[in-house]
Amino acid sequence: MSEKHFQRTLVTAALPYANGGVHIGHLAGVYVPADIYVRYLRLKKREVLFICGSDEHGVPVTIRARKEGCTPQQVVDRYNAVISKSFADFGITFDNYGRTTSPIHRETASQFFRTLYDKGEFVEKESEQYYDEEAHTFLADRYITGECPHCHAEGAYGDQCEKCGTALAPTELINPKSTISGAKPVLRKTKHWYLPLDRHQEWLEKWIVSDHPEWRSNVMGQCKSWFDMGLQPRAVSRDLEWGIPVPVDGAEGKVLYVWFDAPIGYISNTKEILPNDWEKWWKSDDTRLIHFIGKDNIVFHCIVFPAMLKAEGSYILPDNVPANEFLNLEDDKISTSRDWAVWLDEYLRDFPGKQDVLRYVLTANAPETKDNNFTWRDFQARNNNELVAVYGNFVNRALQLTQKYYDGEVPASGPLTDYDRDTIAEFTGVKAEVERLLEAFRFRDAQKEAMALARIGNKYLADSEPWKVIKTDPERVKTILYLSLQLVANLAIAFEPFLPFSSKRLREMLHLGEADWDRLGATDLLPAGHRLAQPELLFAKIEDDVVEAQVQKLLDKKKALEAATHKADPIAQTVSFDDFEKLDIRVGTVLACEKVKKSKKLLKFEIADGLENRTIVSGIALHYDPATLVGKQVCFIANLAPRTVCGVESQGMILSALNYDESLSLLTLDRPVAPGSHVG
Repeated sequence: MSEKHFQRTLVTAALPYANGGVHIGHLAGVYVPADIYVRYLRLKKREVLFICGSDEHGVPVTIRARKEGCTPQQVVDRYNAVISKSFADFGITFDNYGRTTSPIHRETASQFFRTLYDKGEFVEKESEQYYDEEAHTFLADRYITGECPHCHAEGAYGDQCEKCGTALAPTELINPKSTISGAKPVLRKTKHWYLPLDRHQEWLEKWIVSDHPEWRSNVMGQCKSWFDMGLQPRAVSRDLEWGIPVPVDGAEGKVLYVWFDAPIGYISNTKEILPNDWEKWWKSDDTRLIHFIGKDNIVFHCIVFPAMLKAEGSYILPDNVPANEFLNLEDDKISTSRDWAVWLDEYLRDFPGKQDVLRYVLTANAPETKDNNFTWRDFQARNNNELVAVYGNFVNRALQLTQKYYDGEVPASGPLTDYDRDTIAEFTGVKAEVERLLEAFRFRDAQKEAMALARIGNKYLADSEPWKVIKTDPERVKTILYLSLQLVANLAIAFEPFLPFSSKRLREMLHLGEADWDRLGATDLLPAGHRLAQPELLFAKIEDDVVEAQVQKLLDKKKALEAATHKADPIAQTVSFDDFEKLDIRVGTVLACEKVKKSKKLLKFEIADGLENRTIVSGIALHYDPATLVGKQVCFIANLAPRTVCGVESQGMILSALNYDESLSLLTLDRPVAPGSHVG
């Protein structure tokens, strides 16, 4: 169906899971593109509703609550506040941000299940699942660990091995155990309700493949792969305490599976804001429903949720699901469990007031049809070379020249040259192209097209050279700056969906008022005589040391994780206590230390040992500056037979610890002792 048949647009953004914060992968994959699209529709004065909310049920919440010694409700309350603030800080303009623990959601989800249940849309199946006899509970997949049957790593979960990445079933684990009690679980029969997706495959395949060929290739490809495998019934209930109780008799101890419960949150969150008018957004054929999601949610929003809506019978189906792929970070997959992420609250602490810089970079690198990569060097380059050197540079030059020559007042334009007319023709066509790209959900290209306005302006000023022409033809400069200022005003409008914070600041500098999208491309946005505010820089350069600090922060995270998960080398062959007693380990004070000539690795130590002092050669030059070691107390083997190293007789061995990453640390003391003191 073409867009002209729709009276309104309902936009949903994937419900973030409330057991952690929001990182740049979430922003790039879902929320910035959704916000750009909604801002654009509002600028076009279309009727639009933007719905989201926290997904607050499921096993990960209960696991975190157990680890932290609190209730699941306390976990989701805390992270709902964190997530809501992050979205608000980055200008994500939801009409309602709800919660799946709200009373209205519980009522809506229960009613939805009951409607399908009463219509006979579910099938009941009995299966065997692991049960913890000590904790008296069935175990969710993540509450079962064991040895991976593929790579034989310990600690693999019942749904996936984190080490080799293989998807698992709990019954595949070798020596499974409950993470709740540590006991070995047993298989017990349990009954659940299933949505028979196989019954829906025929119409789903036609609806997606035949009726929506305009959907993104990555979305279409994933759907086709599911169809090729053949859709299977999917459980809509599970044995768990945390969630919405299954509203039928005989379902004690069972809750709605989170995948079934969560998408209904879009409906309940709409009800919450429009209790008397929500149905026109969900049940009217003249409403267009758009889901913004990441690729891990494609099957749920393109296959499962539509099957639920169709089975219920009164709801519209999504018109498009512009799912993005994943954003990697510094060539590595973003991982919340490994803390390999740039969290939004951390970003704003390190880059206050630079929300638009991140929005710009994430849109420029948007993983629209394939995975993409965020690096801090690229972040710096795009800020310095595009936002500062192109957009900001043009705006600043145009406003500063107006301030200098005309005291901040828009000059009246004189006769136009052919070059003026060519420039006008070039930038008046940008509006139609930006709109075409936004309508097609091509946000990366649309932003690039908006930036083309700044490039046009920079070229126009550079070619026209008003700073030179002012000496010979001051009347001509009025025309040059008049047209340049119109371009600046156009930029304030064109970037409104993409960079709302800087667009607002620019409009304030221009005294332009609210952005009027219909006027984008006009050459009379700022009339002659219009007074401008004092110009300020829109964007600031980001220096190397700032970016290096961010890279180092990530490397420190990775190093800390590797250290925490590293397994020590196997213990060496056992020695007797008598053999150990033969070693005379003592404490010495470093009197002098220098590099050994013609060696990169060796340092020569003069050690006060409480007797006659001694020389020891040690291969630690790559790890320590010799000047920093003088005065320190170290541990050394005093009765090792002397040997000559690079022409220097070494009378002992200094003790150090070799880390898993080949870094080295000397064994020192927490308080001074007399040189020659025994260690043991």
